[in-house]
Amino acid sequence: MAKKILIAEDDNDINQLLSKIIKKHGFTPRSVYSGTEATLYLEKEKWDLILLDLMLPGKSGENILLEAAGGIQTPVIIISAKDAQKTKVEMLRLGADDFITKPFDIEEVSARIESVLRRYERSGIKDPAEKLAFKDIIVDPEAMKVTVGGQALPLTAREYRIIDLLVRSPDKVFSKANIFESVWKEPFHGDVNTVNVHVSHLRTKLAEANPDETYIETVWGMGYSMKT
Repeated sequence: MAKKILIAEDDNDINQLLSKIIKKHGFTPRSVYSGTEATLYLEKEKWDLILLDLMLPGKSGENILLEAAGGIQTPVIIISAKDAQKTKVEMLRLGADDFITKPFDIEEVSARIESVLRRYERSGIKDPAEKLAFKDIIVDPEAMKVTVGGQALPLTAREYRIIDLLVRSPDKVFSKANIFESVWKEPFHGDVNTVNVHVSHLRTKLAEANPDETYIETVWGMGYSMKT
């Protein structure tokens, strides 16, 4: 089945150009022109990739990125005229997989799309209902249960959602904003202590189940990831 790519770009000419690039590679594009429209399509369909402009009417690209990098678990390439290094770093920390500056080179866009899709295929992102495994951790999304070495882990609902989020993309670094928006389903206003406390409790429970293994690591200045 052809991969489906959502293009969230309010400039019609750029949107249509990206659509042509995608079709040329045999993929299926869907063009949307506002953040609100993008959210509707993200909620009702599964996408293999999002090409996302930051300056969208209705809902900002940053908010869509947080949703995609968290609960929706869809790779994102930012395509934006904002070329400041600070913006690029912020978007990558929020969960973007790549950043392309406008005006862009067609061949570069093609190469980056293929690269991100290959990377996600190799990472083996799981179906939401499929059991997940990392080291001796088993996450059962249907039962909402976690075991470590066969031993059931007594988790709160939010602790469960954090480990589920991290295990689904074990090579990804999740910022504290990523985690908060995905788990609490609320806008992040900089309250990093809330995330830190829940991750700390989760680490303690994992360590009690298997003191010889380290599962979650802190990536200083960025967030958390699974320790591979």
